[in-house]
Amino acid sequence: MKKDRLNVYFDPSLSPELDALAARHKISKSQIVEAALASYLSPDAADQREAAITRRLDRLTRGVERLERDVTIGNEAIALFVRFWLTTTPPLPDTMRDAAQAKGRERYEGFVETLGRRLAKGSSFAKEVSQDFKPKE
Repeated sequence: MKKDRLNVYFDPSLSPELDALAARHKISKSQIVEAALASYLSPDAADQREAAITRRLDRLTRGVERLERDVTIGNEAIALFVRFWLTTTPPLPDTMRDAAQAKGRERYEGFVETLGRRLAKGSSFAKEVSQDFKPKE
């Protein structure tokens, strides 16, 4: 069966890639272009693209849901700590305030240093909590 001849022009940067693909699969460049055109014109091509986009969107949605869960856990943990701390810590007398502020700065610097080390090695509080938590049976 005789095929129609068509001269096609495309970006010259694609030529080496087309040559390499043809050599790798041991087929002619015309066969590759014909298969690509058939795939593009196929009525299933739109469905395949839509399915691929749907899979990607599903994966992104699951990722966003995990982030939302982790942020909620972090917010709740901080809120509980702050509430506990505020209700159990008595106010300091004025004579002790300067010493307490100095100690607070020292503790804060230690906290930031520890946080930096944990973030650098990839530790996560959420992982620790899920490992430490054992549901009641």
